[in-house]
Amino acid sequence: MRAWQIVSPNGIDALELSEQRSPEPGPGKVKVRIRASSINYRDLGTVRDPVSRKLPYPRIPNSDGAGEIIAVGSGVTGLSKGARVASTFFQRWTDGQCSAEAMASALGGALDGVLAEEAVLGADGVVPIPDHLSFEEAATLPCAALTAWNALVEAARVKAGDTVLLLGTGGVSIFALQFAKHMGARPIIISSSDAKLERAKALGAAHTINYRKTPDWDRAVLDLTNGVGVDATVEVGGAGTLPKSIAATRVAGTISLIGVLAGGQIDPAQFMRKSIKMQGIYVGSRRMFLDMNRAIAVGGLKPVIDQTFAFEKARDAFHTMEAAGHFGKIVIRV
Repeated sequence: MRAWQIVSPNGIDALELSEQRSPEPGPGKVKVRIRASSINYRDLGTVRDPVSRKLPYPRIPNSDGAGEIIAVGSGVTGLSKGARVASTFFQRWTDGQCSAEAMASALGGALDGVLAEEAVLGADGVVPIPDHLSFEEAATLPCAALTAWNALVEAARVKAGDTVLLLGTGGVSIFALQFAKHMGARPIIISSSDAKLERAKALGAAHTINYRKTPDWDRAVLDLTNGVGVDATVEVGGAGTLPKSIAATRVAGTISLIGVLAGGQIDPAQFMRKSIKMQGIYVGSRRMFLDMNRAIAVGGLKPVIDQTFAFEKARDAFHTMEAAGHFGKIVIRV
């Protein structure tokens, strides 16, 4: 079987496509024929800078994959050959709080990822995928979708009638937009592109703000909420955008801190004064994934895929992610 591997610190163009022996599942494991893999910003960062992450070479990148089970190891129950499944980002976070053990089981980092034709995963490291989704669509769920779900449902407890603020139009933000709309919340989304904002409106955004045209977008959000602020913010920018996110969030609201895209400094006094709950979000557990998939199935939700690339063009897919012009997800068909 073929697999893409990080073999040096030399970035995207140094990714190597290699031929490897087909792996066999041991006890408690399943072998999955990967049909599609999506790219997250975290995957791009891993490819560009494996040194700071202390990754051994070679390392197969990407946490997100979907396919069908083609072999089952001993002791596995409830899973059989032919089952359509997606990988879980953390192979050992089934439920409860995150832990050091869970953090040490991240695909495409601590463990080999799924940018390969086959992957051996834990029986608790896969979940069934909704029937109405293609493999390409299902491959977008393990990281971006679950991160958005965790931010809105688990951390912020968003309910119908709440207002949520979403930054940008990448994978997490677009999933958060879809989930918020599905839950009856009122999404406000910001972007530097009017074209992307028009697409966000079509997906159900109640209000859109172009932050290049409106640099004080936090004030615009306050105007849209009668000076109160939003109930929940999905913060993907990091320290650079956090002060405005705090200003735009209501007293005792929730900010789910996900991204580190914009540099800057954090002043703890800002969110202390407003009694804001700030929760760091790093994907989610298998139980959350199962909950999310039930909601996706009931609502018939379809992930937004910007572009799909052939397996042999994986480097082009990473370059497209690096260019940051996408809306939704970038997928590699395996």
